[in-house]
Amino acid sequence: MSKLTEYTIELFKADRRVKGGYRFIEKKDFAPVTKDYIDTVADKFMTDGFIVKIFETYVTKTNLMGGKEFTERYDTPIYCSPSSESYWSM
Repeated sequence: MSKLTEYTIELFKADRRVKGGYRFIEKKDFAPVTKDYIDTVADKFMTDGFIVKIFETYVTKTNLMGGKEFTERYDTPIYCSPSSESYWSM
């Protein structure tokens, strides 16, 4: 049996009017699913003309002050994360 993990898909469209060449469209969060399922969903979006980035929604990091491990979203800004010095220096 495959491991169930929460995933987030970010969808982009190619757009030459934007400096980076890609325009952000949407983020979609998925409940715990297998890697095979999320790959088939990403393939469906790619056939519709989107550029797809897949991320595991939660990552494990270490608290800078206490040394305990915790989980947080992959897109948490660095200054809001207890794993960074800037969080503790404010």
